[in-house]
Amino acid sequence: MNALIEAFDSKTKDKIQKPDFDTRIGRELLAFYLQTKFKQIINFDKKSEKQMFIEIKDDFLSNFLERLVNNPKKHILIGITGESASGKSTICKEIQKIVDEYNMPICLLNADNYFKDISDLIKKCGSFDKLRDMGHDVDAPENFRLDLLKEHAIKLQNGEDVKIPKYLTNGTGVSVLNATFVKSKKIIVIEGMATTFEAVKDLFDIKVYVEVDKKIRRKRFLDRAKERNQDMENALKHWEYVLKAGEKYIIPAKKEADIIIDGGCDLKYFSQIIEFINHITNSFE
Repeated sequence: MNALIEAFDSKTKDKIQKPDFDTRIGRELLAFYLQTKFKQIINFDKKSEKQMFIEIKDDFLSNFLERLVNNPKKHILIGITGESASGKSTICKEIQKIVDEYNMPICLLNADNYFKDISDLIKKCGSFDKLRDMGHDVDAPENFRLDLLKEHAIKLQNGEDVKIPKYLTNGTGVSVLNATFVKSKKIIVIEGMATTFEAVKDLFDIKVYVEVDKKIRRKRFLDRAKERNQDMENALKHWEYVLKAGEKYIIPAKKEADIIIDGGCDLKYFSQIIEFINHITNSFE
């Protein structure tokens, strides 16, 4: 990928004349340019020793670019999902690092912050784990503030800033409304299982599914539990729960994904692809 970046740089010492994006023909020229460059990335990845892209829908690129041509004012909304410990959060952290480094017009938020407050239920049962063991399906769609997630996603897509809730992951089940300010950027990335639910899934311009072998996921999940000093017996119980929740709520979304990526891909290679995308989208005068 470094060679691809260097080759691109050597060919674009002089900036490309920027089309007039206020005109349809200007946007069509941009779409043609981006299509050529993205196909170059995909072909490069196919020849790589460990590919990042597992699958890309045949009509994804043409549909997405048509959307850019026909509705250019709306910001781009990307949903990223995958089963627990698939690597989606790690990938989003890497995106954030690159965004900060290159000052890219991307904002990221986690849909898990839209969990409803279940602190009273937890107090009544004695703990989050007891609530789960009693059969409470904590990951069910009705336990999310999906109307609020939809409202915020639409506002961000239309260029409006929002204040999103903050769900505390300390086992208390507390959710604080209007906790975090999120500034709308040209690209909005929302990560989490809630992006797959019926109420919001059709909002996304790009649906990304992160996949990795179950054995790797299990090891990651249990290693994470050790790092947090969680009881291993309870961690195994929760692993069984997330497997069932994944089968019920997340895996069905795979068939609707535009892009399926390997959650075990090398992060350095992943960051180079994002860097190249940044190069090609900023090569205009």
